[in-house]
Amino acid sequence: MTIDTSNEFVAVVETRLVHQVHRVATTLLAEAAVRPSVPLGALAQLRDFLVVNLRHHHETEDDDLWPRIVAAAAPATAHGLGVLSEEHERLDAALDLLAAVNLSGDEVEEGAGEAAGTGLGGGAADGLRAALRDAAVAVRDTVHDHLAHEEPLLFPALRDHISPAEWQDFAQRVIATTPPVAGHLMVGFLDEAGTPAEVELVLAGLPEPVRPLLAPMRLQAMDDLRVLRGIGS
Repeated sequence: MTIDTSNEFVAVVETRLVHQVHRVATTLLAEAAVRPSVPLGALAQLRDFLVVNLRHHHETEDDDLWPRIVAAAAPATAHGLGVLSEEHERLDAALDLLAAVNLSGDEVEEGAGEAAGTGLGGGAADGLRAALRDAAVAVRDTVHDHLAHEEPLLFPALRDHISPAEWQDFAQRVIATTPPVAGHLMVGFLDEAGTPAEVELVLAGLPEPVRPLLAPMRLQAMDDLRVLRGIGS
């Protein structure tokens, strides 16, 4: 596939797309948490996906991307990037609360095996759903606010101070260190958030042995996202 990036930098395209995934995924968890048709197992999978991917995303920014930008003759960005890192710390606190919602055990195992139209109801399950919703809303709001602050600073910095080679090196490091937790959901969210060309741009860096797995990952993601959205229930 030929991708025209003449009017946009690859780094900005990829970053904007991943940010949109974070917006869509955090919103979905907040909405799905109290949807009775959604099994707790499906919610646990999305929650775990979000916790590990959001942490990994901001850790690679703090530890790798921010120093690259500052080192590339952009010391004036250091203060603003430092403020963003402080916001990452607040996000970490919200993620800790989200991760602490106990969705493990027999109830989740039963819920994960149920049809999308059944789910668990009553008592303890309702309490879990309410706790999950509250924690998910906090993460969603924190992520959306943070991205609104980050993008006006980050996108120009990527355009002006990160070369294509530098970005490729960074992106490869991100891919190599991404935790393997519900990776099919990332593929599904990318397909929803971007054009086919943009998605291919992001996925082009996947190791060659993984590429034949993309088709079944997409099918699994479509099924899981339908369940999370209560479609067909």
